[in-house]
Amino acid sequence: MAVKSKKNGKEQKKKKQIMIAGAVVLCFCVAAALIAVFAVPKEEKGNNEPETDYADAETEKKEDAASGSSYADIEIQDYGTVTIRLDQESAPITTENFINLAKSGFYDGLTFHRIMEGFMMQGGDPEGTGMGGSDQTIVGEFSENGYDNDLSHTRGAVSMARSNDYDSASSQFFIVHQDSVFLDGQYAVFGYVTEGMEVVDQICESAEPTDGNGTIPADQQPVITKITIR
Repeated sequence: MAVKSKKNGKEQKKKKQIMIAGAVVLCFCVAAALIAVFAVPKEEKGNNEPETDYADAETEKKEDAASGSSYADIEIQDYGTVTIRLDQESAPITTENFINLAKSGFYDGLTFHRIMEGFMMQGGDPEGTGMGGSDQTIVGEFSENGYDNDLSHTRGAVSMARSNDYDSASSQFFIVHQDSVFLDGQYAVFGYVTEGMEVVDQICESAEPTDGNGTIPADQQPVITKITIR
């Protein structure tokens, strides 16, 4: 019987290792080829860019058109402009009254006669004393008067002023400086400030009322240059 030399045994073992290594490489190449053919690419340049959204302003305009919302720009002399989004759905009568008065020029040149820091600033009185109004009054659109209006007197809320009579609101309105939710259900909120709260802050913080009711001397009352509805 022939006996294999150690040298021949080593050569055969080496050939066997080379064949195994070659087989492994071949398997990896086949697997890679299959992955390349069947795998779904995660990204392709130029085809996975996010869809361009409409500009925020345009989207907001469409939403406003659908809900019937309008904006009011209150220009205040020496201070700036306060923009209000009017809520015609929650307070339709109040909003229509405000819009009609603004469009007629009623508010042009009137003032904010009552200002209380941390509470509110009130204006829209042709007499500048808190005792005047327009030629007509409207119903109070708030829960205590039987109307479904859940808008709250939080910072930036715009609401109608009135006397003890629930249906005595006319032209006077107030802008809430800081949360005053104790008024909820008793006064008709009809919108919220969307721009210009820094103007409200400046007016309220710099005001020097002559009494605890926020009365401002006639020559110091901030003037409403114009209210524009859009």
